[in-house]
Amino acid sequence: MAIAAPLFRLAAAAAVVMGVVSPAVKAAGGGNSSTACPLDLGYVRSFPWDTAPCMPPVANQTACCTTLLSVLGVGLAARLRATGHFRLPSANASAACLGAFSDELASPPLSLQDTLVPACWPVSSQLAISPSYCAGVTTAKQYVATVGNAAVLGSLNSSCGSDLADLSLCSSCLAAAIDASGRLVAAAAKGTNPQNCFYLTVLYAAGVSSSAGPTSPGTANCALGLALSTPSSSSSPASSSNHTNMAVATAIPVASALLVSVIAALLVWRRRQDSIRSKSRRLSGERRLSRPRPNVGSVLFSLGELAKATCGFAERNLIGRGGFGVVYRGVLDDGSVVAVKKMLDPDMEGGDEEFTNEVEIISHLRHRNLVPLRGCCISDDDADEGKQMFLVYDYMPNGSLDHYIFKDGGDGGRRPPPLSWAQRRGVVLDVARGLEYLHHGVKPGIYHRDIKATNILLGTDMRARVADFGLARRSREGQSHVTTRVAGTHGYLSPEYALYGQLTEKSDVYSFGVLVLEVMSGRRALDLSDPSGVVLITDWAWALVRAGRAAEVVAAALREREGPAGVHAMERFVLVGILCAHVTVACRPTMPEALRMLEGDMDVPDLPERPQPYGQRIAFDEGEANFSASSVLSGPFMDFGDMLR
Repeated sequence: MAIAAPLFRLAAAAAVVMGVVSPAVKAAGGGNSSTACPLDLGYVRSFPWDTAPCMPPVANQTACCTTLLSVLGVGLAARLRATGHFRLPSANASAACLGAFSDELASPPLSLQDTLVPACWPVSSQLAISPSYCAGVTTAKQYVATVGNAAVLGSLNSSCGSDLADLSLCSSCLAAAIDASGRLVAAAAKGTNPQNCFYLTVLYAAGVSSSAGPTSPGTANCALGLALSTPSSSSSPASSSNHTNMAVATAIPVASALLVSVIAALLVWRRRQDSIRSKSRRLSGERRLSRPRPNVGSVLFSLGELAKATCGFAERNLIGRGGFGVVYRGVLDDGSVVAVKKMLDPDMEGGDEEFTNEVEIISHLRHRNLVPLRGCCISDDDADEGKQMFLVYDYMPNGSLDHYIFKDGGDGGRRPPPLSWAQRRGVVLDVARGLEYLHHGVKPGIYHRDIKATNILLGTDMRARVADFGLARRSREGQSHVTTRVAGTHGYLSPEYALYGQLTEKSDVYSFGVLVLEVMSGRRALDLSDPSGVVLITDWAWALVRAGRAAEVVAAALREREGPAGVHAMERFVLVGILCAHVTVACRPTMPEALRMLEGDMDVPDLPERPQPYGQRIAFDEGEANFSASSVLSGPFMDFGDMLR
């Protein structure tokens, strides 16, 4: 509970930051006077929330914003409860609600500064509805339909419908929320950012599942992470004591966890505002024709060139979609075929200069197992689109590894012929060599941060190449890097990186280990359909190996084709995959060591025991099938933004 519960609260506050919505009626104060705020904010002045972080003089702006985000979350969840809608209907409504919220805070008895809300929400429209968020879910009905499992929804409603002031009941609610959000993640993984799905589940738990509703102090404290100033009224001293103990027990971890999401959101929205105001800016003068950048291998393309190459980014040329961007096939004027990736979030940390510098670094890399980066494009010419950012790669005709190793063909389309053992072995070794080059073949080394099957592309010779360096990060000569933004894909992220932003070469090694297990088993990193209920491939494979059944990790069809001799060789790859994906950083090999093990030049050591990582194990119940999984690692990971140092 000590780790799991703060994560639940973090998701709730982050939901507010990212614009997940809620209720009722107040005219705007400082917003658009012609638009009414669809939130009932009357609770703001009467609810027993702790105003200390926002009392003047405000010593810590971030702590104050954290508190205000949680306070507003109560109203957002209440609107969901009353109307069934997760979001605000328009930018004007968002501005009106923020203005009304500011008025409530400035009025007696709170009498807080009227500058707090503008400081915490630099962009007044950020609570407005957006076309895509989590699997297209914008209403409670859509949420129920998308989760699609009556037992899971029943567990969520029953677990979160109790008095959440009780810490054990709050833990049960968290467990049910993780299960429900996992199903949303599965539905959203192909088209939207799956991290948003947990935010929706938190608001659903507070606004719909909770019998007391979000305005109950217990619900607000557990689900939305709102610290209370005094224990809520109660009919008995024992109940009052429980509330007091709950508030004290959760105040410190809540403040720490929520701090993470606030900083991230503020930085993102401030950068977005700055970029919109500077639409006429150019990277360097004239940018109408592509041209080589001096002394480097990259090309700065114009938006017009890329639009022409992709036939106006036509749907028929769309070849891939993920949490960070969409990819189009294009043909340049010289006849060369390229893959054009449009970044979904163009406000990269470090801004345009850091982005172009990284492009220069990456385009300089030349290795047979890396997809060459041609260049980039940054454009803010289009007033409707705002700032746009593109990466241009060489086109790989055989697509991604994802299409070849999973039963559904990766993107739901027709599955190509399954890879043979020789082809799988070659793919794993190719990826290992590519990562070894990134980590140790250049100085300083480069961390990829998003190794997964869809980022491994196959050329005409079916040789694997590592792609998508838009997330790459240079190392600091052997040091670890504490990133200000956790980037990657749920299921592949190492625990220390996902939780604390601690990025080293071993973070890529962990993702590589997960990939190896996927290649050998044909099972996805996250599998919600397994009858045993084990979600993570690492947990599933470890259980089999520990029971002396390592061969069963290998796909059954592959075992049948290759026979006993082939299976023995494949077991080595399974063991290396598990070792690379070990929870403990020190137990993972480096990429050169992993490559030597895979090639048979180095013995695979005995596998160390896997501790229960970062928190207790939570039991999930679905019908008659019970299973347990790590509360942190099996739960949906969130973009933590700036991490606590």
